[in-house]
Amino acid sequence: MLKADGLDKAIIGVAHRCGDPTVVAYDIDKCVQVIQKELNCEIWEAIEYFQFNVAGSYMGEHTPIFIEKLKGAKELAEWVAENE
Repeated sequence: MLKADGLDKAIIGVAHRCGDPTVVAYDIDKCVQVIQKELNCEIWEAIEYFQFNVAGSYMGEHTPIFIEKLKGAKELAEWVAENE
């Protein structure tokens, strides 16, 4: 399994998908918090860094997954409506 450098505190588990290898799962909000603290930067800078340097890095089928936590089906429906 591959891990994202320096983001161990943001690990929330592993993710399984039929036919694919098990991968490490990270909480996006926790990743951004770790990056912000490590780089001593503004939140928007940490988000940009995460999006480009972490989430934007594909390392093959063992690439970790980054999860945006939602609280149930209603919040999922709202997220879908805002991001279509």
